[in-house]
Amino acid sequence: KVGPNAILQSREALEALGGPALAEEVFAKAGLSHLLREPPRDMIAQGLAARLHHRIADILPPGDALIIARDAGARTGGYILAHRIPRPAQAVLRALPAPLSGRMLLKAIRAHAWTFAGSGAVTTPKRRGQGLALGIADNPLALPGCPWHVAVFEVLFRTLVHPQMQVIHSCCCAQGGACCRFEFRRG
Repeated sequence: KVGPNAILQSREALEALGGPALAEEVFAKAGLSHLLREPPRDMIAQGLAARLHHRIADILPPGDALIIARDAGARTGGYILAHRIPRPAQAVLRALPAPLSGRMLLKAIRAHAWTFAGSGAVTTPKRRGQGLALGIADNPLALPGCPWHVAVFEVLFRTLVHPQMQVIHSCCCAQGGACCRFEFRRG
């Protein structure tokens, strides 16, 4: 299962780009119209979220699909900041030096990885001199370049670690990679 924001924020992004009609069309083509009538409040089957993300990529022109994936990811990151990470913890992370803050945020992300990785295996490799990284093997929401994940992580890292943090997606399950690998670097 994954968090409902994989669906909820995709709906918001679809509606922002093309209005309710676009969301209705895409959800219908994904066989998920029922989730428009009754939006999920709890964890959802990862297959439902994956189906929606893939249908967005299949149905829409590539540029629009990328805009929606990134917008939905940014909205998900915003939701996490507003509702899941307590304000005092956010203040502490922002006050710490970026390397320490980044490691602490990665630890928290890994502890709650089921919300965005479902059955995928999440690792946070610790190799000296290699910087911060996160891997998701068998990522159920993988799309080429994983724009949704990148946007979620960018919002979190730029808000809590350093405003110039970049998320580099260096390997992707959807493109034949062993895992989806995200590297976090200060720009």
